[in-house]
Amino acid sequence: MGQRRGFSLFIRTPINEDPTHRLTPPSSAPPISFSEVDEPAAPAKHAGCCSSGNQAWMHGGMWPRVLLRDGRAAAGGCRALLSRFAVRFSPPWSTGSDSPLRSNLHGTATRAFPLIPIVVEQTGRGERAYDIYSRLLRERIVCVMGPIDDSVASLVIAQLLFLQSESNKKPIHMYINSPGGVVTAGLAIYDTMQYILNPICTWCVGQAASMGSLLLAAGSPGMRHSLPNSRIMIHQPSGGARGQATDIAIQAEEIMKLKRQLYNIYAKHTKQSLQVIESAMERDRYMSPMEAQEFGILDKVLVHPPQDGEDEPELVQKETTTAPADPPAPAGT
Repeated sequence: MGQRRGFSLFIRTPINEDPTHRLTPPSSAPPISFSEVDEPAAPAKHAGCCSSGNQAWMHGGMWPRVLLRDGRAAAGGCRALLSRFAVRFSPPWSTGSDSPLRSNLHGTATRAFPLIPIVVEQTGRGERAYDIYSRLLRERIVCVMGPIDDSVASLVIAQLLFLQSESNKKPIHMYINSPGGVVTAGLAIYDTMQYILNPICTWCVGQAASMGSLLLAAGSPGMRHSLPNSRIMIHQPSGGARGQATDIAIQAEEIMKLKRQLYNIYAKHTKQSLQVIESAMERDRYMSPMEAQEFGILDKVLVHPPQDGEDEPELVQKETTTAPADPPAPAGT
């Protein structure tokens, strides 16, 4: 038995391979998870496994390579090694009806795993590895990227509450690049932003559309920013209903309530009248950062934050047009 110790895991992907790998587990693969375990012995040869470079192939499926906290590879990611670890989570190849996985013609589930960069820091106690989002969280940075649904809302809310528990005075920076999403999920994030005591700096990177624009506008006054080439879009909520006439009427009444609720939120943060908000959101309204600043959705359009020796960040100024000068009069003859 080796010394009992904790460890960190991440998936190493071959450089010249497609990052969307298919994972095909054995038909009776048990639920697995990783926790603190005994340090494994030296790698051993196993039938059916061929390890090469940064990957380990077994029975047609690619298993993640396991790295201990000190960076040493552990047994090439073989199934025999995985069986030595404590197990506590269900694998992502279950094929329930609500699963995001797709089943192929042979009945085995496949899933593409996103690539998440890993940051390794040197500390007095050795190396420490973080995924990039956890490392940014240490700097009080929260990323709202992609469509906003209940899963994204849960993660963002948890991060906001955690940062408030650490300090309710230090600002939180929220970077938004979202096409929008579910209204109730977005409102859950919005209410949490208003609930916590921290000032919240919002930053639009890429786009802030639909619920994304509402979260951008919900930042603390004077702390709502955008980069110069971002796009902002506002519109009224959309949805659909089916069923009996009474059920459709109930859903229609609910979406009208949400519409009025969203209008009031935009009016509160933009300082525009309800009439202006209703007119602007009747159809998709796209804005440049400067137009969104004039509308009241954001406060500043930044090129970059303050550099060394600068007191203020570089801002994008509104372009002013001047009338061309009159051409000189022709000389008299």
